[in-house]
Amino acid sequence: MSKVKVGIIGSGNIGTDLMLKLRRSKTLELTTMIGIDANSDGLRKARELGYEVIVNGIEGFMEQPHLAEILFDATSAKAHQHHAELLKSIGKQVLDLTPAAVGPFVVPPVNLGDYLEESNVNMITCGGQATIPIVHAVNSVCDVEYAEIVATIASKSAGPGTRANIDEFTITTARGIEQIGGADKGKAIIILNPAEPPIIMRDTVYCLVRGQMDEEKVTSSIQKMVRRVQEYVPGYRLRSEPMFDGNKVTVFLEVEGAGDYLPAYAGNLDIMTASAVKVAEELAKNKMVQKA
Repeated sequence: MSKVKVGIIGSGNIGTDLMLKLRRSKTLELTTMIGIDANSDGLRKARELGYEVIVNGIEGFMEQPHLAEILFDATSAKAHQHHAELLKSIGKQVLDLTPAAVGPFVVPPVNLGDYLEESNVNMITCGGQATIPIVHAVNSVCDVEYAEIVATIASKSAGPGTRANIDEFTITTARGIEQIGGADKGKAIIILNPAEPPIIMRDTVYCLVRGQMDEEKVTSSIQKMVRRVQEYVPGYRLRSEPMFDGNKVTVFLEVEGAGDYLPAYAGNLDIMTASAVKVAEELAKNKMVQKA
């Protein structure tokens, strides 16, 4: 099978983890890593693995646009807004792993098929990628009036970007719960747990539905959704069976990372990179169908 060329903007932890995941893809061919710190560990590894390394940022890529058709942006919200404009002007598709929210929110097993032609798609947040599929699964068999999610992550897995964007995390995730999950009202909470050794990502999802619930149908819908997410995030799993109390259902999840570049406890970062690869693979397949 022919592959679609992709590049990574940002040579930090997220970008480096993406690089290692992309090496396993049967659809995507990573060609370049783009950064601004020539001495970063990500660019060093990219050189060692034989990829084209660009050290003067997006401007360097604009001089060699043939290197990639799809770009992953793992920089910052402010930088992404600049990148998005430039890349759109030359017809590139971009997956945004920042809080910029320039393009539509995408959760692979829920709404990816709606945005295969978009020039820019946003991966929301780690909490959104983990919990919105569950809200959607419940809403597909019931009418979810209110959904609340609590994402607990290891303090060590929350870098400066996460810490500087806590408000954006809660606002963006709540919007995703409503717009994609289907809840009438959504709320998101994030907890940074300083425990040692670090805990893996844990998420709790509360859904309040209108009327009576068919517990068997709700449980089945949740389990099917978990299996779909596990196709691209193997460490995603239920911690217990869904718990029912009248018209409320509570779901307990955990996400263990694959340990590619990031530690296994950093499931919050791993689900973002794994989801981004899944989205890019579907965008690439769509491109190949169009060219056929």
